Amino acid sequence: MKVGLLYSRIRRDEKLLLSELRERDHEIEKIDVRKQQFNIHEAPEAFEDLDLVVDRCLATSRSVYATKFAKAYGVPVVNGPEVADTCADKVNNSLALEAAGVPTPNTDVAFTKDAALESIEKFGYPCVLKPVVGSWGRLMAKIDSRSAAEAILEHKETLGHYEHKIFYVQEFVDKPGRDMRVLAVDGEPIAAMVRSSDHWLTNAAKGAETAEFELDDRALELVEKASDAVGGGLLGIDLMEVGVSESDTEGGRKFEDYTVHEVNHTVEFKALNEVTDVDVPAKVVDWLEQKAATETDAEVTA
Repeated sequence: MKVGLLYSRIRRDEKLLLSELRERDHEIEKIDVRKQQFNIHEAPEAFEDLDLVVDRCLATSRSVYATKFAKAYGVPVVNGPEVADTCADKVNNSLALEAAGVPTPNTDVAFTKDAALESIEKFGYPCVLKPVVGSWGRLMAKIDSRSAAEAILEHKETLGHYEHKIFYVQEFVDKPGRDMRVLAVDGEPIAAMVRSSDHWLTNAAKGAETAEFELDDRALELVEKASDAVGGGLLGIDLMEVGVSESDTEGGRKFEDYTVHEVNHTVEFKALNEVTDVDVPAKVVDWLEQKAATETDAEVTA
């Protein structure tokens, strides 16, 4: 198998993938998107004879457009541009989950400061204001009062970029100090971890403590539905427990359900690989091999 890796920086996640691919004697074409020119008529030389392209671009814009060109060149790409477009934009993400009947936090989108303030007041305090594009918990604000809301909205309104004038206002989910990240391929979980923190943001990138998590039947159901909602592929699906009550007599947590607050398309998995007994990069490459074989069979029978 000859694999093209789209990247702009080789992080630990990419190193794990590359190491596993090399151990299996697969040929690798590393494609630094910063150095490429993507022509609408003719594919760059780096795309010749590829069986599969794996998108690991760090920047959302590069990810979306590079995968569009890969698809146009007739090369199977993981994840495809439609998945990237859905997952990279929080509005698209929320709409896709809602349309598929996947429980997800209630959200308003407003285009002016006054309209956004009405949404915030409707949700009540605290609530959450997020950028429509972003990762690692950056530029997210938990709003605890009207004065804080007015200050943050005014600040965003003056930043200039049009994305800051799209106000994505979401209900605050009173989770029990943790959430779950599930790495899945076409809806089938590879492994999962719980991310715990005293801070309301429980991203691993923000320093949350991580541990392996065993998925129950409801979580498995939602992972599959969330994956289908955004188009499938190699995804990171984030869940929170909702309706949490007091501990039972055995000291365990009681909760009513999960909510899926996000699906990620260029998912990082280095933290997950450290806390689970599952060989995560090996499982990912198993799936990539299956994808390439399926695409090859489809070409032969076409």
